[in-house]
Amino acid sequence: MTDSAPDAATLHSARPTGGAFGTSLHRNNKSIRRDRADALAADASTMYRRLVEDLQLELRQLRRRQEDLLDLSPTDADSLVPAADFDAEAFASDDHALSVQIRNVEIKLDLATARLNYLFGDAGKVA
Repeated sequence: MTDSAPDAATLHSARPTGGAFGTSLHRNNKSIRRDRADALAADASTMYRRLVEDLQLELRQLRRRQEDLLDLSPTDADSLVPAADFDAEAFASDDHALSVQIRNVEIKLDLATARLNYLFGDAGKVA
């Protein structure tokens, strides 16, 4: 029985040439930094897109609420008289408050969209 230890050439030629583990072991510092940077950029882009989408949703909901204030239809289907309990002062106050909220969200949305496009270019576009 002969015990033969593998020589250095055999050990070096036995390196894994494929697979995620082997590839990961052979990555250099530059590729590791690039992968980490890509992951951070993807996360930041996703969060910015979500912010823009949330602001778009909030804006649609506020506009819908403001339109709902204009629904002065009669209290029942047979009546031609608008609701008797209409409060003009409350209507004006609510409409104005919603207008201010809408304007604030529009400003936030414009800023968030501009920053998204600046920071992430086409990769940050919201559908």
